[in-house]
Amino acid sequence: MADLARIFKAYDIRGVVPDELDEGAAEAIGAAFATLTGASSVVIVHDMRTSSGPLAAAFGRGVTAAGADVIDGGLGSTDMLYYASGALGVPGAMLTASHNPARYNGIKLCRAGAKPVGQDTGLAELQEMARAGTYHRAKEPGRIRREDLVSGYAAYLKSLVDLTGIRPLKVAVDAGNGMAGHTVPQVFDGLPITTVPLYFELDGTFPNHEANPIDPANLADLQQAVLDHRADLGLAFDGDADRCFVVDERARIVSPSVLTALIAARELVREPGAMITASHNPPKYNGIKLCRTGAKPVGADTGLRELRAIAEQGVTPQHGPAGNVTVRDLLPDYASYLKSLVDVSGIRPLKVAVDAGNGMAGHTVPEVFAGLPVTVVPLYFELDGTFPNHEANPIDPANLVDLQQAVLEHG
Repeated sequence: MADLARIFKAYDIRGVVPDELDEGAAEAIGAAFATLTGASSVVIVHDMRTSSGPLAAAFGRGVTAAGADVIDGGLGSTDMLYYASGALGVPGAMLTASHNPARYNGIKLCRAGAKPVGQDTGLAELQEMARAGTYHRAKEPGRIRREDLVSGYAAYLKSLVDLTGIRPLKVAVDAGNGMAGHTVPQVFDGLPITTVPLYFELDGTFPNHEANPIDPANLADLQQAVLDHRADLGLAFDGDADRCFVVDERARIVSPSVLTALIAARELVREPGAMITASHNPPKYNGIKLCRTGAKPVGADTGLRELRAIAEQGVTPQHGPAGNVTVRDLLPDYASYLKSLVDVSGIRPLKVAVDAGNGMAGHTVPEVFAGLPVTVVPLYFELDGTFPNHEANPIDPANLVDLQQAVLEHG
């Protein structure tokens, strides 16, 4: 069996197939996972990589050998797996290597209710159990049943956003030959959206470009499609469709931090005074803070699982620097599609106070917000490296006082 120490990471299991991760390892991990959770059923979903189907089948054999039933969701995205875990109330496994190159594969695990599994919440124990073979071996194996999850997943996503006022839109979508090519048509079905599809064919060899929208080079085709087709916006998904990057109608990449601010505005209208958390190192625009009266900013370590864990404590929404967004109402049903649905459902006019702290946000914010129905109340936009007003360090609440006062004064 493969050296499990090489493939068990901090929050998931990942390695080169078959050198580091093979069917034998997947089967042992499946048996250990069923034993660890003590569940009567486990839902399994897999992506389009050539090795994913066989690895998912092997994982399922391990689960049934330990006496638990398998709910086989077939092809799907990672957020669909989380939806299923929440909707069905069972642990889940997603066979995917996300945005990694084709030779990789892996396993993302969650407990019932899509509660994250990491090194300190069961992954270390799972590794040792699979290595030593100390998992349960049932006299009567579990059963496997196939279940369609995509239709329920799509319907649930559309129930999260008020789409009654959505205007007709043309949206370019780059699926990168990943799972968005399978799920986007069903999620957008019935909406007044004309889709310009790029690379919707499921192909785990990624013949066009890596399904990794974090790299701007992988957004070039989408940007060109937005311009060529005069689309209202463009969406780019990674391989397992659990992260989404956005380009605007002028083909400019929109910072995930800006999108989080827009989503936060909506959430705070619905729930005034809610806490908002973001990674300590969001890209580029980490100086942009959207404050509402009583809003409580909370910092978090980088990582989707950390953000989701915080969400379980009642914090909404959460932002990760790699294009992941978690909102508490999506737990246990986290979905990156919330971001795209908010994007296409239209942005209401907003008044946003922005404290640039005499830093670079004073240079970049006007360009980022250009073309959006946003009235900016600017504070300290003059570039001045002596920081005459306050330190440009929004982590310190003392440096947010002027911004908070501006929010109150300008309504």
